[in-house]
Amino acid sequence: MNVRAVVFDTDGVLLATADRHAAAWKETFDGCLPEWQPSRAGARLRPFDAVREYRDLVDGRSRLDGVRAFLAARAIGLPPGTPEDPPGCATVHAVAARKEEVFSSMLRTDGVRTFEDVRPALRELRQRAIRCAAVSASRHARSLLESADLVGCFDALVDGQDAAALALPGKPDPALFLEAADRLGVAPAHTAVVEDALAGVEAGRRGGFRLVVGLNREADRRMTEALGTHGADLVLPDLGGLPAVIEGGRP
Repeated sequence: MNVRAVVFDTDGVLLATADRHAAAWKETFDGCLPEWQPSRAGARLRPFDAVREYRDLVDGRSRLDGVRAFLAARAIGLPPGTPEDPPGCATVHAVAARKEEVFSSMLRTDGVRTFEDVRPALRELRQRAIRCAAVSASRHARSLLESADLVGCFDALVDGQDAAALALPGKPDPALFLEAADRLGVAPAHTAVVEDALAGVEAGRRGGFRLVVGLNREADRRMTEALGTHGADLVLPDLGGLPAVIEGGRP
């Protein structure tokens, strides 16, 4: 297959943090909805769907892009605000800061867990001289990977802080993945991307990567179909079969 490098998404692929992101988004949006869309005559507001709307609107995106996507889907208009806005509901930046606050509180309480298949897969790829990078739109990614003792497993890391410093657009734009491939010194044509988010597999496809692997840890048939529709060449249930796929075999 002539793949010489693999770029991994972080949340949901390497670290079991996707469910906490979904819960943090739900707490954030559900807390703001009454302010944005006051109910009339006892009408019940539709809460944030932590499965469908998380998957379709915010998963894999930067916090600001996630807020914008949700607001657009609900036809809610907010001023952009500034990065200095405190957590709240009045501006896009305030809502993003609110989500950051909620997520950070969850991490302090619960810590972070690494999926059991991650270390064996990374070890096998290293034995095969495959270079590896971790990518995330989150500013927490580096500290989370450090706390999980995974940073040393990667030859490069691109996270939300790098994206801000370099003014890189978020997924589904491929900029984060392209930056990671550049840091690895391997062209996209010889690099694979592993993603669990729809925006992420779309970014891999747009970036012209040799192989785009969707990861569906929940074995959800509809998610498998959606990953394929958005650009995954194949979908795996975990990372166990990835080294064989990279070598051109079957999972």
